[in-house]
Amino acid sequence: MKKHIGFIGLGIMGKPMALNLIHAGHPLTVYDINKEAVEALANSGAVAADSLKAVGENSDIIITMLPASNHVKEVVLGENGVIKSAKAGTVVIDMSSITPVVSKEIASELAKAGIEMLDAPVSGGEPKAIDGTLAIMVGGKEEVFEQVKDVLYCMGENVTLVGENGCGTTAKLANQVIVNLNIAAMSEALVLAAKAGIDIQKMYEAIRGGLAGSAVLDAKVPLILERNFVAGGRIDINLKDITNVMDTAHEIGVPLPLSSQLLEIFHALKVDGKASHDHGGIVQYYEKLANVEVRGSQK
Repeated sequence: MKKHIGFIGLGIMGKPMALNLIHAGHPLTVYDINKEAVEALANSGAVAADSLKAVGENSDIIITMLPASNHVKEVVLGENGVIKSAKAGTVVIDMSSITPVVSKEIASELAKAGIEMLDAPVSGGEPKAIDGTLAIMVGGKEEVFEQVKDVLYCMGENVTLVGENGCGTTAKLANQVIVNLNIAAMSEALVLAAKAGIDIQKMYEAIRGGLAGSAVLDAKVPLILERNFVAGGRIDINLKDITNVMDTAHEIGVPLPLSSQLLEIFHALKVDGKASHDHGGIVQYYEKLANVEVRGSQK
């Protein structure tokens, strides 16, 4: 039997994820402050909710996909949060990228109301959100995960229960370190090659089959060569994630020198007016330093 799902947060990632749930046949109630996004989902078969209360009352599972910790806390635990209207036994799945501390706090408060929670952040960006092949890292009780994993597989290809509440968000922080430092290292190499005057496309083809090859390389280099920085993963969102990384690392006593440098690069890009660009736009920071531009054909 298909579960009644509430989906809150219809942005770059949330909208295609919600569409995949509709395509899988799940009855879906959607809510977002962006009324155009709600209307688009309603036109695809979802029920448009006019309040968080309506989402809570009509859902067996409530999925949140929101920008930051404060948004998730407000939507779930706030004065008009779904905790007020959701029935006992409801499962809240937060797929946002927030801190483990906040994930655990929300789970603890929901438990007092008899509501279960999984933290289940994702990786793969907009393309994988669209085609339903996201990697999903889950924290929470195994029995709750088993109840809802069929729903998660409607949005993701690799769905892994990492551990208890907070473990999913911790795995996502680790993921963001690897992805964004990979982009930064790639950017340094591209700018070096561009300044040396070699053909970047040929260099890319030469190295992608070796140890330097990666999913990040294949996803980002073709876009950079086209100067396409339309966001799949926005710089300001990744700045938020790396801020969460550093806050968590400092709290538990883990020095992260490379990630701290990356955070400053993100801040520099934000100041430079590039907050809405894709994080492949990290290359623009290095281009500015070296006074060169990476393109498909170098002179």
